Amino acid sequence: MVAAPAGSRYHEQARNGRQGWWRRLGELCAVVGLLGVGLVVVTGVGMAVGAALGAELASDGEERLFADPLADTVLGLLVLAIGIPVVMLAVRWCGSRPAGTLASVAGRVRWKWLGLCAAVAFPVMALQMGVLTLWEWLAEGGSVFEGNAPEPGKLLLGLALIAVVVPFQAGAEEFVFRGWLPQFFGGFVRSPWPGVAVASVLFALAHGFGAWSGFFLLFYSSLWWGWLVIRTGGLEAVIAMHTANNVFSFMAALALGQLADAGTAADAPWQALVVELVFAPVYCLVVARLADARGLSPVSAPTAVPGAVPVSVPAPGPRAV
Repeated sequence: MVAAPAGSRYHEQARNGRQGWWRRLGELCAVVGLLGVGLVVVTGVGMAVGAALGAELASDGEERLFADPLADTVLGLLVLAIGIPVVMLAVRWCGSRPAGTLASVAGRVRWKWLGLCAAVAFPVMALQMGVLTLWEWLAEGGSVFEGNAPEPGKLLLGLALIAVVVPFQAGAEEFVFRGWLPQFFGGFVRSPWPGVAVASVLFALAHGFGAWSGFFLLFYSSLWWGWLVIRTGGLEAVIAMHTANNVFSFMAALALGQLADAGTAADAPWQALVVELVFAPVYCLVVARLADARGLSPVSAPTAVPGAVPVSVPAPGPRAV
């Protein structure tokens, strides 16, 4: 494994001297191919396990695999989680670099930093969703809370499953869209913004075609999160916020009995976009300030990746993002 030169920013971690076009093409093909195979395999295994546990398949014409919305949601989240091992294997096989460089410039997940970011993300997201719920309640009344809540046992089981599975699903999306894609483009261009911009468009499109407000909400949030990744040198802060968003969303839908009807962020109304215009920069700027206060480096150190051979090519110093 060959690491990028010391002083490389997050999106430059693929610049390890192994940037031949055949390797870059191979890495792209590996990600696409492994994602396709992984989605099929995990879906098949999940359906087999679900059937063994007594879960009924959905009727023909329904847009889900299992009749039970909770089982179908958990399977969908597990299928998306395959993105983490896929991109990690691709950068090792074709990029000849440590897979941990996808997590941060330290070559690993900085767990204490992730915990601190989560301590900020969950209260901020709770406040954001509270503001949006209040706005919708004032506009629509009690219909916002209509639904058939599940029985207590199933509710507790569902909450536990969501709490366990969502971090892997949210982390996988961040590893792909805020991690691998910007680093893939960073192997060709010095600026992080082409990769961040393309990843932001693809991130919005990956949630499906819904309302225009939903598309711009996803694109806008993704731009801020892309900035935060470069600013802090890792994915921890955006994984924390993405996890908080999805945990609250799925848990609320489950508690209200609306899990079967829950759409994606692509269906978000314009009110959600307005709220996001405020809260996305608030979270990102607060976390960036915390990173400065803790002396968190946005560039790799000479010994950042244990066991990796650093490239001897000098790298540019840190630049403002």
